[in-house]
Amino acid sequence: MSASGVLETNLKSLPFLHRGKVRDIYAVGEDKLLVIQTDRLSAFDVILEDPIPNKGKILTAMSNFWFRKFADLMPNHETGIDPVSVVAPEERAQVEGRAIVVKKFKPLGIEAIVRGYLIGSGWKDYQQTGNLCGIELPAGLQEAQQLPQVLFTPSTKAPAGQHDENISFEEAQKIVGADVATQVRDYAIKLYSEAAAYAKERGIIIADTKFEFGQDADGKVYLIDEILTPDSSRFWPVESYQVGMSPPSYDKQFVRDYLETLKDWNKKAPSPRIPAEIIARTKAKYLEAVERLTGEKLDV
Repeated sequence: MSASGVLETNLKSLPFLHRGKVRDIYAVGEDKLLVIQTDRLSAFDVILEDPIPNKGKILTAMSNFWFRKFADLMPNHETGIDPVSVVAPEERAQVEGRAIVVKKFKPLGIEAIVRGYLIGSGWKDYQQTGNLCGIELPAGLQEAQQLPQVLFTPSTKAPAGQHDENISFEEAQKIVGADVATQVRDYAIKLYSEAAAYAKERGIIIADTKFEFGQDADGKVYLIDEILTPDSSRFWPVESYQVGMSPPSYDKQFVRDYLETLKDWNKKAPSPRIPAEIIARTKAKYLEAVERLTGEKLDV
C-alpha cells in the first residue's frame, strides 16, 4: 500500500486465495470470501505498473450501488457483513471502503458480455465481416451507432495474461449447459437494459458491459464479481456522443486510448509507465461517473 495507490494487499488474519487483475481474494470461513478492489488497472489483459489512486474505492461504491438497485431483479453474492469486521484491527486500512464480504459460489466458465452500441472489437469485427461475434447485422452501420437490438455476446474466461475469446451462444451452452446459458443471457440483457435506461437519464450512455455469474451447490445462478463499473463497462457522456466516431469515455478506455498511441509496446507485460496526467484524468473520469450515477459525492 502506498500514497499513490494500493497495488496489492497483504492480510495476515485471513487465508489468501487469489490475486486477479484487479481484485485480491481471501477466505472468510468455509463459505464466504473477502474481495478487495485494489487500485490496479489492467488494459489489453496486462496489469499496468501504475495504479489509479482510490480506484478500488470508487469501483466498490459503484458496484454496491448497482447490487442494491437490482437486488430484487436477481439474487447476488452480497452478505451485508462489514469487511472491516473480518480482519485484524491493524489491517482495516487495507479493506475500508474497497472491499465486500460475499457468499462463495462457483464462477461460471463464461463471461456474459452485453452490447448496446457498435464499438471497440465489435466495430472492428463488423468492418471485416458484417457480423458482430457471428451475429449478422444490417449493412451500413457506423462506429458507435446504437445496435438495432441489445446483443448478448459471451466469451471464454482466460487466465491472467491471456485474452478472452468471443464464442457463440451455442458454444456457451456447451460450456455451462443450455438452461444456465439461457438464464445468464436473459438476466444479462435485462440488467444491462435497465441500467442503460437509468444511466441515460443521468447523462451517461452504457455502450457495453460485462457481467459474471456463479452457482451455488444446488445449481442456482447468482450475480457475482463487480457490476456496471468503469472497469467492466464502456461509459460515454451523453452530451458529447455522436455516431461515426469513438466518443470520449468515463472508463479505462481513456488509458487504452493513450496506450494505443505507443507504437513500441506490443501489449504484453511489462507495461509502459503511465504519465501522471493520464492517471489524474482517469481518476477524475471514474469519480465523475460514480457521482453522476449515484447522485452522491464520494470523498476519495
